[in-house]
Amino acid sequence: MLSQVFLKKTMNLTGNASFTWSYIKSLFTCYQFALSGASIAVATILWMYIIKNYPFSQAYPLISMSYVFGLIAAVFIFNESVPVTRWIGVALIIVGVVFIARQ
Repeated sequence: MLSQVFLKKTMNLTGNASFTWSYIKSLFTCYQFALSGASIAVATILWMYIIKNYPFSQAYPLISMSYVFGLIAAVFIFNESVPVTRWIGVALIIVGVVFIARQ
């Protein structure tokens, strides 16, 4: 999820996306873009550890917590207003994660 936050920050900073060399250059000179890639690499290594050491049926559903963190990032980092229905959905996800984590 952190990689998506960095990617969104990159997109906000670089303006309208286009497939021009100047736009691609602006991506690769933006440190948020590099942080997005680095966090994907770290997340991949962490995921490899998790699926090696935990049952897949328990580990995979916990990925849904990224929706919770994404909503929190939308509010606190991107200053978006979030409707009540999304908060209700996030609450249901949290309840589901609690059931899964309890085994």
